[in-house]
Amino acid sequence: MTAEPGRTTVRALLARPTYRRWWAASVISRAGDLLSGVALLLLVLDRTGSGLGVAGVVVADALPLLFAPLAGVVVDRLPRRQVMITADLVRAALAAALPLVDAHVSAIYTIAFALSTATVFFSPAANSLLPAMVGERELVAANSGVWTTAVVAQIALAPLAGVLVAAAGFAAAFWINAASFAISAALLTGLAVPGGRVVASSRGWLRDALDGARLLVTDRLLRALAAAHLLAALASGATGALLVVLARQRLGLGPKGFGWLLAATAVGALAGPALLNRLVRDAARPGVVFGSFGLRGLVDLLLALTTRAPVAAGALVLHGAGASTGTITFTSLVQVRTEEAVRGRVFAGFDALFQTGRLVGLLLGGLLADGLGIATVYLFGAALLLAAALGGSALARTPDGRCP
Repeated sequence: MTAEPGRTTVRALLARPTYRRWWAASVISRAGDLLSGVALLLLVLDRTGSGLGVAGVVVADALPLLFAPLAGVVVDRLPRRQVMITADLVRAALAAALPLVDAHVSAIYTIAFALSTATVFFSPAANSLLPAMVGERELVAANSGVWTTAVVAQIALAPLAGVLVAAAGFAAAFWINAASFAISAALLTGLAVPGGRVVASSRGWLRDALDGARLLVTDRLLRALAAAHLLAALASGATGALLVVLARQRLGLGPKGFGWLLAATAVGALAGPALLNRLVRDAARPGVVFGSFGLRGLVDLLLALTTRAPVAAGALVLHGAGASTGTITFTSLVQVRTEEAVRGRVFAGFDALFQTGRLVGLLLGGLLADGLGIATVYLFGAALLLAAALGGSALARTPDGRCP
């Protein structure tokens, strides 16, 4: 689909039935992921009463990244809409089965692993399918539509999931979750994807998977994005889960104050896409992507140094804006610069890098917090993000000194 002149708004895109169906299916599916994640954590905590037991859910959620290379090949070989539908139907069946086995912790872990595995296939398929439905200059607005709604859903559904479990029990939460996946699959069934599809000739499953991984190393821009993405994931894993520690130890805040810090981050995350679409005409550029990493690095540096809660809250507004605009522009840039025949493998590779970096960062952050204090964790995160901004920009430069 050719690029269209001028600026396109999310509202204008939602007026198109094709994008509206893709958007609704993506949002509902992500909402199902969130509801499932919160309910699973609460269920395992209830059944085990153990923090280690809850950590098992996190591990079960992360381990399917091992299937990312396979998922990328599947997404590039098969109709992407069908991959999304299949993933949704599998998740609907798994979520509906959870109430039947919720007394058995091992079965809960197995289903959590299977749910996450299906998501490993859904996400690159959704990101790879979008460029077939909107113009190149509309990708930032199209990705903003999903991101903004996902943030709103996260703000609303995280506490709602707890209320639902308390009021109606775990079974009701999982059945609603199953219904969300089924609705997403039904929406996708009626999705008409315009145009043809370029499918690369296959050289075998292993060779195809290796070709996708090789792209992240040999292509200059993708190599720069991969390096920055990994550094940012390490930083996010180190600092994300430890904000509550920063709130207590550095800012002297209790649970209510911590809640305000989360709200400040959410405000920034919601404002970021709107400002991006209003102020930046061509946002799918390396400079914007790497700049967002730099902004988040400066915020982490400020959080490491300040002991004043209002300053930290203001910084977190900027952090939320940087995270949201970075995610949107990163996704849009990859969609623009990656050939359709390999797009699934590229997105799956980035997903695997992020999950790996997040887990390693979480471990390093915990060790640093216990050994050297929480301020050191945020200094570590700042260094990683600033390195992602500066190093990524340098790697992305063409031989004549310009960013592509």
